[in-house]
Amino acid sequence: MAIVVNNFMQLLIDWGYYGLFLSALLAGSILPFSSELILIALVRSGFNPAFCVFAATIGNTIGGMTCYYIGLLGKTDWIEKYLKIKQEKVNRMQLFLQGKGALMAFFAFLPFVGGVIAIALGFMRSNIWFTTISMFVGKLVRYIIVLLALQGIVDLFIG
Repeated sequence: MAIVVNNFMQLLIDWGYYGLFLSALLAGSILPFSSELILIALVRSGFNPAFCVFAATIGNTIGGMTCYYIGLLGKTDWIEKYLKIKQEKVNRMQLFLQGKGALMAFFAFLPFVGGVIAIALGFMRSNIWFTTISMFVGKLVRYIIVLLALQGIVDLFIG
């Protein structure tokens, strides 16, 4: 299995910006995947960091919006069966999000709860434009921080 994952990740790296977009889309959806590794590999290989951040942010936002649309469908039995997210967890997230609205989509980049946030916002029928913009900004900030952290670590050991 590890060989398959490594080959797939190498394929995504070989595809450059398109591979980064695809990896970010997968990572933003319900699939557990790390687009940050592809981002770092491409930047370290000499790809333009701004283009990398843009490709990753667009892909991750589209992936995150798939979670929003899953919530919008409102099929709780599908969410429990296929996504392994209990209805109680979605209900708790809805209570937490109540009154905070679509701006909470900013935090959809968070591991473990990001998908639940997006699904809950879909259930709540939050404004799609505010949700998308808020999610985009949150994911953009995260990718910028990842690259800044990478640069700081490189400078620490090389500089």
